[in-house]
Amino acid sequence: MRAAASDPRPETLTGLARVSFIWGDVRATTEEQKLDAYDRGRQAAQRAVELAPRSASAHFWYATNTARWGQTKGIVRSLFLLPEVQRGIDTVLELDPTFAAVYSLAGNVSYEVPGLLGGDLARAEAMFRKGLELDPHFTGMRVGLAKTLIKVGRRAEAHRELDAVLQDKAPSNPADWTVKDVPEARRLLASLGGKS
Repeated sequence: MRAAASDPRPETLTGLARVSFIWGDVRATTEEQKLDAYDRGRQAAQRAVELAPRSASAHFWYATNTARWGQTKGIVRSLFLLPEVQRGIDTVLELDPTFAAVYSLAGNVSYEVPGLLGGDLARAEAMFRKGLELDPHFTGMRVGLAKTLIKVGRRAEAHRELDAVLQDKAPSNPADWTVKDVPEARRLLASLGGKS
């Protein structure tokens, strides 16, 4: 936070937003710590957006921290923030349709939100697949695709995607692959009756 205060450039603020998100996901141990981290990330990204309104990265980290803050807060808050998150996704796609990570966010939002409230498993699958075209080693996106395939009953395809996560020799984010994606892929494979 001090770095952002002493050097309020969009890149510094966006970096703080990213670190805040990771901290909330990986290091925070209580709901309060998670909410504080995601809120700090939202504030930093919002300031970055104000300074650089055409920064896809700033809009992405604002939408990502907002989505996770709402998800952590609960379903009602999450649904209340959905239009704001969707605007962020749409803005990133407009500014930079090659920004692979936004397809993961869009896919997860479409997967998580109930169908009556705008969730759409076909859209989730399409978003994950488009993102994987841009970055085939984005293993978190591959896990999201597998979860979507499981939900629509395409277990064999899901199994292949999960195997690909485990076999990836060059994941785009080795930390996420190690800490989140491999354990999740193994858990999902076990639920499918596959080996891990």
